[in-house]
Amino acid sequence: MMIMAKIPATKTQKIFIISQILLRSLAIAATLAAAYIVLTSKQTVAVYGFQVDARYSYIPAFKFFVYVNLIACACSVVSLFVTFIFVDKAVNLKNYFYVFLHDLTITLLLLGGCSAATAIAYVGKYGDDKAGWLPICGHFAKFCNKLFISGVVSYLSLLFYLFLTVISAHLSHQIQA
Repeated sequence: MMIMAKIPATKTQKIFIISQILLRSLAIAATLAAAYIVLTSKQTVAVYGFQVDARYSYIPAFKFFVYVNLIACACSVVSLFVTFIFVDKAVNLKNYFYVFLHDLTITLLLLGGCSAATAIAYVGKYGDDKAGWLPICGHFAKFCNKLFISGVVSYLSLLFYLFLTVISAHLSHQIQA
């Protein structure tokens, strides 16, 4: 029977693990908050005597934005558990490359969701004269403000994942060298 001794983590690995836990926890909170804000945002106003609703579910880009944030949140929870496994067990250092791929994928997914929502929000705020689209945020200020806040929070999660990607890439590069 062979007893495996736990190898103490180096200072670089400890900093890596702490930054992973902190950034992933912040990303979980930010993506969940962004999705929740959009999911609960709706407004009904009277426009020229008609009751008009504004809901995220009416606009495919906002549905995509919510789905992306929920997927990123779920993946962040899973990757946080994996990070805790890295703390407790001696893990093959080459597995950090897979962490890098995960972080890069989620970063790109969040970038796509944020970009889609930003493009539609811009048209909602300013309209597009050439296409004949009128701005609606003058009528649905509460709805537009909630979407703006959700977008800011989601862009924060994108930054957290960008930092995670850079850290993972750096560590993966050090291991390969």
